[in-house]
Amino acid sequence: MAVVVVTDSSASLPAELIGELGIRVVPLHVLVGDREIREGIDEVAIDYAAETVTTSAPSPGELRDAYVEALTRSGGDGVVAVHLSRQLSATWEAGRQAVRDMDATESVLLVDSLGAGLATGFPVLAAARCAAAGGALTEVYEAAVRAASSSHTFFVVNRTEQLRRGGRLSTAAGFFGSELVSKPVLQLVQGRLELRDKVRTRSKAFAKLVAAAAEAAGAGTAAIGVQHLDAAEAAESVTTQLRERIPQAGEILTAEFGPALAVHLGFGAVGVLVLPGGCG
Repeated sequence: MAVVVVTDSSASLPAELIGELGIRVVPLHVLVGDREIREGIDEVAIDYAAETVTTSAPSPGELRDAYVEALTRSGGDGVVAVHLSRQLSATWEAGRQAVRDMDATESVLLVDSLGAGLATGFPVLAAARCAAAGGALTEVYEAAVRAASSSHTFFVVNRTEQLRRGGRLSTAAGFFGSELVSKPVLQLVQGRLELRDKVRTRSKAFAKLVAAAAEAAGAGTAAIGVQHLDAAEAAESVTTQLRERIPQAGEILTAEFGPALAVHLGFGAVGVLVLPGGCG
């Protein structure tokens, strides 16, 4: 058999890659009033700007069930579970509780991706490809950790109120001034969202986004991820610019943000992930 990789639905990976690599995905939850929606499973229209819409992590029980299933499928080779940043979600902590409940600390290894969206997805890919190549449990774990610690993630959002309301943006970023005349460029630093820059127009914000990604890629090969929420044209433009600025880029994935991230990022958000060296 082979090591099985588990992640959460924030990873935003294409269904064909998930199926091809046998990745187990556990849905995050979006709470709309008194309804609980499982991301990627329950289809329902969501008003992402509504103050009554929130998100929640999978329960330890949900994660335990996924880990048990994956461990069985691995034939005892083990499980590597890669989840979105513990600074942004309670998912990793729920996973740790699940592993304790299973008494499986040596056979189910947890990785904090230090990111969200494709910033989680790329470490998942690195781990799953290592597993597919016959990697042992520790090798698969180390592949995920290396990818997580090497990645760079940048976002442009229209407004920061949803991030601040949800507690995902440091209060140290409170010097934005009027958001009517500035567009923030954010970055993930050790799993936390921080302000990188602010400019007056979206076009300048996207230029900063592309420049930051090109700098992060360096001179070697790199995997690139582009995500957006209701901003397909902007994401396509950013992708085209990235291809020009980073001609050595290998794999380029594009995806929409899922509902659990969309609640916090808001319409018009565009994110770029750069992983120097690629996903294995």
